[in-house]
Amino acid sequence: MLAKRIIPCLDIKNGRTVKGVNFEGLRDAGDPLWLADFYCSQGADELVFLDITATIENRPTLIELVKNLSQKINIPFTVGGGISSVQNILELLKNGADKISVNTAAFKNPHLIEEAAAQFGSQCIVLAIDTKKEENGEWYVYLNGGRTSTKTKALDWALQAESLGAGEILLTSMDNDGVKNGFANDITALLSNNLNIPVIASGGAGTLEHFKDVFFKGHADAALAASVFHYNEIGLPELKNYLYKNNIPVRF
Repeated sequence: MLAKRIIPCLDIKNGRTVKGVNFEGLRDAGDPLWLADFYCSQGADELVFLDITATIENRPTLIELVKNLSQKINIPFTVGGGISSVQNILELLKNGADKISVNTAAFKNPHLIEEAAAQFGSQCIVLAIDTKKEENGEWYVYLNGGRTSTKTKALDWALQAESLGAGEILLTSMDNDGVKNGFANDITALLSNNLNIPVIASGGAGTLEHFKDVFFKGHADAALAASVFHYNEIGLPELKNYLYKNNIPVRF
């Protein structure tokens, strides 16, 4: 089994790290540069940096912050938020990003995935899927930071994105986000078992056991979390030691 990755996520608004519950009620969580440096020193495998209001505000991702982040850390980091063209992707990669996360723009124009993968390689194109379980029991894709519903099932969109060249899926359960009751292992397992590319599970981490479950039950390749790390409820060294003792391979 390949080593499982632990990925802190920095949601950025107005240059600060923020965190909410179910995509709402955002509160300050600190300086992104300080947090990035701290997580790097604590053994994070990667970081994800999401400019969460870029799409809604119809502006490009904060290039200067990406450049500063790349100079601070020595682990891979993914950047997302407001990315709608190959030119946007090129600028971010030139300024230090290792991978690019696309969401709303890719859903509206799936060829963006195809073009980006052809130009930069699938390994740096991450498709972010925000999903919610509806009354019929199906998980559907949501756009614009979870504000806009679609009639497309998460699995169908993930399969299409894989065929277009996406190299990884960042799957966020909106129902579980910030609630700390555990990851959505059912939809995570559904995607993990049907795709040939890695799935990063996001939304719901609250305890050490939740991470164990998302790897054993959700079959995730990586687990992403924010508030449990930002507010020092779970330490990265503590988490990795726990996973190792529970027979989950991790990098130290």
